[in-house]
Amino acid sequence: MKWLIVGANGQLGSDLMELLGDRATGVDLPAIDITDYASVAEVVSGTDPDVVVNAAAYTAVDAAETDEPTAFAVNGLGPENLAKACAERIGTRLVQVSTDYVFAGDATEPYDEDAAPGPRSAYGRTKLAGEQAVTEFLPDRSYIVRTAWLYGQHGANFVKTMLHLESERETLTVVDDQRGQPTWSHDLAEQIIRLVEAAAPVGIYHGTNSGAVTWFGFTREIFRQIGADPERVQPTTSADFKRPAPRPANSVLGHRRWQEAGLDPMRPWQDALAATLPRLRG
Repeated sequence: MKWLIVGANGQLGSDLMELLGDRATGVDLPAIDITDYASVAEVVSGTDPDVVVNAAAYTAVDAAETDEPTAFAVNGLGPENLAKACAERIGTRLVQVSTDYVFAGDATEPYDEDAAPGPRSAYGRTKLAGEQAVTEFLPDRSYIVRTAWLYGQHGANFVKTMLHLESERETLTVVDDQRGQPTWSHDLAEQIIRLVEAAAPVGIYHGTNSGAVTWFGFTREIFRQIGADPERVQPTTSADFKRPAPRPANSVLGHRRWQEAGLDPMRPWQDALAATLPRLRG
């Protein structure tokens, strides 16, 4: 099985490339411009993949509020171009990586895969547009994998920032009214590979580590696991950290479809964090 990883230099793309080895071809800017169909078609035709994973995205959540056309070009039009290019081939499947931001984030229970979207930010709207385009143009050969709070060994992320601040500051204040699922990008990469190799039914899956926590609780667990005093982390509210784009208050995702497909959901976020920290600190 030949894989094409689009966005191969990013956090998730790098992990997919490491896990897949010589089974995968990786592309990123400037070798591919997913906002340009001709560029996409040339790369897909030239690499002749069985599976395409779109790990490329415009992820500047706040910047998207004032530059939604650019975010849409990458997050909405880009997946459409990839879906169209895959549709021109026989059997090529597409995995589109999406986000919890497609939901309003005001749930009292985990969002089911079939729950109605209701994005409240430009970023969420553009990612939802990408989901809809993939479903429209490649309905029988596409997976949409929504993830959240992604961190890993490659690139900047929340865990790396907290490790740095732990060494720089005596105390930290972190919001305690946003609840979600910290997800290790390596675990997500493994889950995507399992999904495709199992020939699971197409559709939407929620690719997050199990369990849920606030950013405050997550930071305290980071401190605890590295032997720092968790009491150095103090709670605050989102009102004290106003941002241009609204953040989901509770965007925990449910994992029903993994079980229906005969696959185990991803492990608890605390276990994933314990596996990650030695790599990040090293």
